[in-house]
Amino acid sequence: MVLMGLGALLIFGGLLYTARATIWRGPLSGRDSPRDVRGTLEPPRRGLGFLGVRSNWPGILLMAIGAILMASGASFQP
Repeated sequence: MVLMGLGALLIFGGLLYTARATIWRGPLSGRDSPRDVRGTLEPPRRGLGFLGVRSNWPGILLMAIGAILMASGASFQP
């Protein structure tokens, strides 16, 4: 039961980390924006670069470890 609880906490922590990394990535229309801004402060659409493995690997790792712990905890149930 402890393994399943710890696994659930790790999965939840990984989701929170991934959400935080996506939200606090920085301004979309700052100096680093590759697009020209016309009449608005934000680009017309957001690219999918924020969903990549490179920027989210710690959250994905936490979720994977949590899933392994939950699966191993479920297999040890009497």
